[in-house]
Amino acid sequence: MSDHTAASLAQLDVLIPLIKALPPSPSTERLTEEAEALRRACAAFHMEAIRFRIYNVDRLIKQTGEDPSLRKALEDVRHALEAAGFHTRSHVAP
Repeated sequence: MSDHTAASLAQLDVLIPLIKALPPSPSTERLTEEAEALRRACAAFHMEAIRFRIYNVDRLIKQTGEDPSLRKALEDVRHALEAAGFHTRSHVAP
């Protein structure tokens, strides 16, 4: 783990337990898998995987009902990644 990834990994360590606390369903299982894959991508410092996985986690959070605590935790992860110089979106929002 580098200094660049420490903050984002810490934020993911907040997000993942929130996801695991959701009622079991196929969508929450997929969300858990994607969040754990995002954590591995961050630990590996893999820019493309980070962008791909954070997109999937974001999309799956929307599909599970847009829980405000999940949304905030994901935005905290995104902020930590962007502060470390990672690009978490494939384009800049207008």
